[in-house]
Amino acid sequence: MPEFSEPSFIPGVVQNKLFEFWKVYYPIVLAFLSFLYSVFLWFSGDQLENKLAGIFVGIWVPSILAFSIAIRQRRKDYYQTKN
Repeated sequence: MPEFSEPSFIPGVVQNKLFEFWKVYYPIVLAFLSFLYSVFLWFSGDQLENKLAGIFVGIWVPSILAFSIAIRQRRKDYYQTKN
């Protein structure tokens, strides 16, 4: 019985490059999406609730970036002590 593999629409080289890009830049991409969402909330209406929601979501940007820095430092420390 022949084995079937799942069809891949993205070639392996491109898929590896996308994975490497995402592995390095995911915090920046997520922070940028959070920023865009906060701007959308801020300008979506004149009510105070929308403006406060925009400010709250805007605070996510530095939180995401700080958390990613902390994770990378812990990961670097882990790999240095392991070797």
